Amino acid sequence: MNALRADHVGSLLRPPALLQARIDHAAGRLDLEGLRAEEDRAILDALRRQRQCGLDVASDGEFRRLSFVSGFADAVDGFSDAEAPPLRWKGGGGQPARSRHGHVVAAALRPRGRIAAVESNYLREHSAGPWKVTLPSPLVLAMAAHRPGVTDAVYADWEDLIGDAGRILADEARLLAAEGVPYVQIDAPAYTRWIDPELIAPLREAGADTDRLLDAAIAADNRVLDAARAGGAITAVHICRGNSMGRWLVEGGYDRIAEPLLTRLRCHRFLLEYDTPRAGTFAPLRYLPANRMVVLGLITTKTGAEEARDDLLRRIDQASRIVPLEQLALSPQCGFASTQVGNPLTPDDQWRKLELVASLAREVWP
Repeated sequence: MNALRADHVGSLLRPPALLQARIDHAAGRLDLEGLRAEEDRAILDALRRQRQCGLDVASDGEFRRLSFVSGFADAVDGFSDAEAPPLRWKGGGGQPARSRHGHVVAAALRPRGRIAAVESNYLREHSAGPWKVTLPSPLVLAMAAHRPGVTDAVYADWEDLIGDAGRILADEARLLAAEGVPYVQIDAPAYTRWIDPELIAPLREAGADTDRLLDAAIAADNRVLDAARAGGAITAVHICRGNSMGRWLVEGGYDRIAEPLLTRLRCHRFLLEYDTPRAGTFAPLRYLPANRMVVLGLITTKTGAEEARDDLLRRIDQASRIVPLEQLALSPQCGFASTQVGNPLTPDDQWRKLELVASLAREVWP
């Protein structure tokens, strides 16, 4: 675990050929076999580039997904297609005036297939070093797919919906670890809604007990984490403030959520966003237990702006005054493409930033 100092969240910018292949597949011009072949080519190249950057852990770039949550709804019954609810994005020119495809929970969730087996099988065959598979947190799935008047006819309480999603994801995590996945990460951006009173207010207005909801979310994540750990996998939870086309949803430090999350989530590693002042100070890291690590997300994926090496070294030093240096690692603050559209930077920017992560990690933790 301690050797993985140069980490990253997982998603990478999709190559143009892969984006075109997905368009052609949706239009019926390319069959699934052809799409898989293009995904394979893109993943092999991404694995090669990650090795060249010097990263300690690789991913498939989430190239088989439309977004970081994709895969769950494809493998689980109980969803109906629906327009996604609007999100109040900040930065990056604001929210585009268009609807988004989404899913609504309209029946009890029942698994009908594997969520990430295709991804993990290919990585196990082709990755030359440690690699990760990411899973969405039960909380973010519940928040995205809950609709008053529809979902609550099936799940009277949010906690029941989160619990069912957690059980399904825990079964997947157990199988992934048993099949040799070395690193399982939960992506949990919805926790930061508790930071912003304006974002948590709609949940309370909808009748949710937000304290119970937070407890249920932690319990569900722990079920997934425990299943992965029992199979020998390194586990992590990634917490950010939203990431889409260079935009974000939440502003504010971790102070409101640090103690319950850092002390109660049973993961080996926390990947935390720390690339801008809107993430607050390192002070909340004082709650980190001695047997956990924090991966400092100091390098932004939202723009191609180049970080100053000395500034990053100074910030690592500041964090080490709160948490011992041996409990720290380094990564970008989020993925480069939480959805297939990706953030507004170039592939060269992306690889340069990942090279910076690796070279800084070698300097700080030789």
